[in-house]
Amino acid sequence: MATRAQELPYGIGRFSGGWIAVILISLLLLALGIYGFGMQLAQGHVVTGLRDIGTMAGAPWGLYVALEVYFVGLAFGGLGLATLIRIAGWKSLQSIVRMGQLLTLVSLPLVGLAILADVGQPVRAIVNLLKYARPGSPFFGTFTLITVGYLFASLVYLYLDGRRDAAILARRPSRLQGFYRLWAAGYRDTPAERERHQRTVFWLGVAILPLLVTAASTSGFVFGLQVGRPGWFSALQAPAFVILGAASAVGLIMVIAAAARRFLRADRQVTPETFRWLGNALLVLVAAYLYFTIVEMLTMGYSAHHHEVRLSRALVFGEYAPVFWFSMASLAVPLALLAYLYVRQEVRMGWLVLSGLLVNLGAVLKRYLIVVPSQTYGTLLPYAAGSYSPTWVEYSIVLGLFGLGTLMYVLFMKVFPIMEVAEAEGGEG
Repeated sequence: MATRAQELPYGIGRFSGGWIAVILISLLLLALGIYGFGMQLAQGHVVTGLRDIGTMAGAPWGLYVALEVYFVGLAFGGLGLATLIRIAGWKSLQSIVRMGQLLTLVSLPLVGLAILADVGQPVRAIVNLLKYARPGSPFFGTFTLITVGYLFASLVYLYLDGRRDAAILARRPSRLQGFYRLWAAGYRDTPAERERHQRTVFWLGVAILPLLVTAASTSGFVFGLQVGRPGWFSALQAPAFVILGAASAVGLIMVIAAAARRFLRADRQVTPETFRWLGNALLVLVAAYLYFTIVEMLTMGYSAHHHEVRLSRALVFGEYAPVFWFSMASLAVPLALLAYLYVRQEVRMGWLVLSGLLVNLGAVLKRYLIVVPSQTYGTLLPYAAGSYSPTWVEYSIVLGLFGLGTLMYVLFMKVFPIMEVAEAEGGEG
């Protein structure tokens, strides 16, 4: 006989073999990351590939900062998409709202952890942040506007948006009934409460949208406002960060939605129309970002200062050419696939999932190319070109971050519905 917890919707409280395997793999990756971080704390950045610019001919910002920028983009795109859906009232996309909210809540802690891994002495960095806070510092902007302020707004938005579902599930006896009652906080889903709840969520979304754009643009300003740094000093940095962040989030949500449709048997909630909208949105975002990239590369390589020209040649023909062209292919292939689906008005799940994965791979590689080459080739001082190669310690910490993110996402799905709950699904039939 099925238990009470097993009767909750979307597999809440149930752990099949596949779910256990995902959790174990995530825990192994997390353990690897903790081990690598312990090695770095004990021995310093000498165990990484990070080196100072100039005499050491390296890059003090490397894989950690590239992943930090990537996670900021995911956080922006996840909540930004969810907020737009709520404000516009797009019925066919309601099922992915909480997926986007959760993606933001998972990504923001990873932003802070990536920065802590990069600074080398995280305890001293946090203490000095509290004692000598300087608003112009990238560390200050990351931990105040993005990690803390952004995280608080996201938590409030998820809490309010989930109260109705919590109230519905609290009516059914289960091991999580007390948790649902606490989340619902007396919400009874009366017509008056429902109207007030929808109005509150709408205006909260309107207030959050400017914060989202500002926070996502901040990462771009960290690079774009550094005068005298070829490859970074550009008015396109902030909007390009926003567009690529939105594209990576939409692509990842498309993958998550496909997984939910298959493994949670959510065919009625996640419809082909949902994927049609997501695919079209991803098509526009990828096309816009590729246009920005082409414009910037032509400007750098044709009429810019000779330092910019040297950097563009290193990207297109030199040391970073394999990564550059692979990242371009990771964006161009999804563009072609999505354009074909748009013209034919078709929904092919495999093509859409592949496009979402490739866009995220391209986003990670592009973040790497934004961060590293402008340090090894982009200095205006009379230094020779440098180099940077991540070590196993850096890769282990990055894998640990992905493992932690996956673990947090999966565990949330096992205690709270990842999609809105219909009244009958919550036990009110």
